[in-house]
Amino acid sequence: MSFKLGLENLLENKKLLAYLRTKRVALLGHPASVNRDLVSSVDLLSNELGGNLSALFGPQHGMRGDKQYNMIETHDDIDTVLQIPVFSLYGKVRRPTPEMMETFDVILVDLQDLGCRIYTFITTLLYLLEECSRYGKEIFVLDRPNPAGRAVEGLRLEPGHESFVGAGPLPMRHGLTLGEMAAWFQWKFEIDVELTIIQMSDYEINAAPGYGWPTNELAWVNPSPNAANLNMARCYAGSVMLEGTTLSEGRGTTRPLELIGSPDLDPPKLRTKLDEVAPGWDQGCRVRELAFEPTFYKHVGEMCRGYQIHTDGPFYNPDKFKPYRMFALFLKAIRLLNPEYPLWRDFAYEYVIDRLAIDVINGGNRLRKWVDDPCTTMMDFEKILKDDELLWLKERKMFLKY
Repeated sequence: MSFKLGLENLLENKKLLAYLRTKRVALLGHPASVNRDLVSSVDLLSNELGGNLSALFGPQHGMRGDKQYNMIETHDDIDTVLQIPVFSLYGKVRRPTPEMMETFDVILVDLQDLGCRIYTFITTLLYLLEECSRYGKEIFVLDRPNPAGRAVEGLRLEPGHESFVGAGPLPMRHGLTLGEMAAWFQWKFEIDVELTIIQMSDYEINAAPGYGWPTNELAWVNPSPNAANLNMARCYAGSVMLEGTTLSEGRGTTRPLELIGSPDLDPPKLRTKLDEVAPGWDQGCRVRELAFEPTFYKHVGEMCRGYQIHTDGPFYNPDKFKPYRMFALFLKAIRLLNPEYPLWRDFAYEYVIDRLAIDVINGGNRLRKWVDDPCTTMMDFEKILKDDELLWLKERKMFLKY
């Protein structure tokens, strides 16, 4: 056998293709929806289905992936080649409307995910499953690798804290592929929908050197503008928390979501505090001091000092690298060094206006309360994390397909 994407397995399944040629078929995709030769799923499916490909849907950042910032909406459009509608699920609506649902009988989902709860593609998947159930439509998920691998880490979202970056009670780093996630969603929310998961072939999710990403089989295509490489995907479950803070996560540089810094950060002092609070905090990676000047977003035009996290060398160990804990510790150490540091940004994050962004990102306030309480230790936080992670490991077990 050789590695094949769900998309490629679908295109080799004559029986399924014949069935799809009797239906109106829509596709939810983005720029990373390609085969191993980097041919887009839109082109491949239109060649196979002809006029039966009736509509295209795009998630956050658009079908073409052209929207740089978060919370920048994409408008509906018409595909200039196929002359079919391109609907945005991150524009006027987050859920497909009745008019959108009327354009297809079956929808194919071919999205490259990052393996993190906050990445909005999984919320879009949940909404689509629910609407397909409501309107009696079929849904096929064409599975793709999870570049973050099987590792599980982070607090689970608490009830009542659901949002577009928190579809359900998942930990920050969930360790599922998109197909496995669809099956979990169907079970967890009791969704009565005709769901077909087209699995990958010969996908070894724990195999070196990619540990989730088949590095010798598949080129990297940005699933969103700031998801620039595998290193970012590995760091993302921790670095994304910086979006809820005044610290730069590297947006506006060529290494977004791999960095932490600000104009008033003292990296050597911070490292000393980190070593004191949690010895061994940087295992499984390398943490390199650097300076950078964002060209847009936070601290634009200011020289920031901080760190870059590297998992792109022989020192990477997926069992020891804990990005969620690492970035939580960054925040804790900064708070201990300066109790008055203006850490938390107060702004509307993914359309949530009644909670701090850091709480929306974490699916509750437990992380923030731990950071802000000078009496809490890493052991206190570790206890909460372990409880959540062990429960999730048990719950997800029956949905693992690789």
